[in-house]
Amino acid sequence: MQDGRWQYSHVGAYAFVSIVPRIESMTTPRNRFDVIVVGLGAMGSATAYHLALRGRRVLGLDRWSPGHTFGSSHGDSRIIREAYFEHPMYVPILRRAYDLWRELEVRSGEALLHEIGGLMIGPRDGELVTGTLRSAAEFGIGHDVLSAAEVRARYPAFHLRPGEVAVLDRRSGYLDPDRCNAAHLRVAAAAGATLRFDEPVSSWSATDDEVRVETNGGSYAADHLVLCGGARMPQLAADARLPLVVERQLLFWLEPDASDARFDRATFPIYLYQYEAESGFSWCYGFPRLPRGIKAAVMHQGDVVGDPDTVRRTVDDGEVAPLRRALSSLLPDLARAPVRESAVCLFTNTPDLHFVIDVHPAHRGGRVIVSSACSGHGYKFASAIGEIQADLVMVGRSRFDLRPFSATRFA
Repeated sequence: MQDGRWQYSHVGAYAFVSIVPRIESMTTPRNRFDVIVVGLGAMGSATAYHLALRGRRVLGLDRWSPGHTFGSSHGDSRIIREAYFEHPMYVPILRRAYDLWRELEVRSGEALLHEIGGLMIGPRDGELVTGTLRSAAEFGIGHDVLSAAEVRARYPAFHLRPGEVAVLDRRSGYLDPDRCNAAHLRVAAAAGATLRFDEPVSSWSATDDEVRVETNGGSYAADHLVLCGGARMPQLAADARLPLVVERQLLFWLEPDASDARFDRATFPIYLYQYEAESGFSWCYGFPRLPRGIKAAVMHQGDVVGDPDTVRRTVDDGEVAPLRRALSSLLPDLARAPVRESAVCLFTNTPDLHFVIDVHPAHRGGRVIVSSACSGHGYKFASAIGEIQADLVMVGRSRFDLRPFSATRFA
């Protein structure tokens, strides 16, 4: 494994059939690279992909095997939406992400992005609806504002309360993370990237001349290092002093009557729902029926995690209760449905819930990039963030304004 790169067996799978030996340059040490990427989930796999396609000698390292479920980038579904309620500044990056997901589909032969439409549902004057309309107006994004009766006529499973409306974001839909990650890695490997799994990083260091990374399998040097460690960023980038909080997020797949076509993709879009809970406004979201069931979750109500390696991975029966309460008025038949499956995902949150994409604040020479504490809403951007980080490595800047994602904004 130390002398080769992973070769993937078929479209959409992480399984490998062989390790293909690299042919090293006569003048380049075997353990010397242009860029080392630590963490090969959403952001790391995309970064390795963009750098390898540009001819960089890339080493990608991950502490787990491909397709693992111990981080933030696994599973069969993540929402993508264009009229971004969080802030209009995200829309230009999103548009680039859409283009790059489509480009990855062509390169990989995979169907990755499914634009089925999405409903942003809540009080007319609430943050979700007003923020969505703000982005739509600023960037001319196609949308419809639907009353409760209009929603019920188009999407019969949904029941809006008096005073609630829905904004239909026409380009919303979902991505398949397992296939997206595998496609990025497969194309990166075909372009020459060395990808090493089950090889956790024990330490790294940076000087004016190079970076060095130590793992359980060896010692490596490079010109640049990109840290994409997800929930392990508090440890990987401890000297950056980022105020990151890791959260245990619960996911559920419910299954009402399998013959109930109201939950199929033709009549059930992805949705975000802002609702009033005991502690104030909260959020839930969900998807149409996919092979695993009908996925739904409540946002940002999970337990804080100290060590991501010791997080409780089992889900108790009673932990679905907050989701059932959230869905009780909006999707009453789904709220009562049996749980078919549950899982744990990790969110890595910043205080303002915006990303971190920046040069490491303790290593301002530009050799070390700290990447994307996504605060639970970053997967959709991965294709574009990979390109952004490749630009930072190769030319020291991005086409996008990254100041809102500065690592020093919390100081």
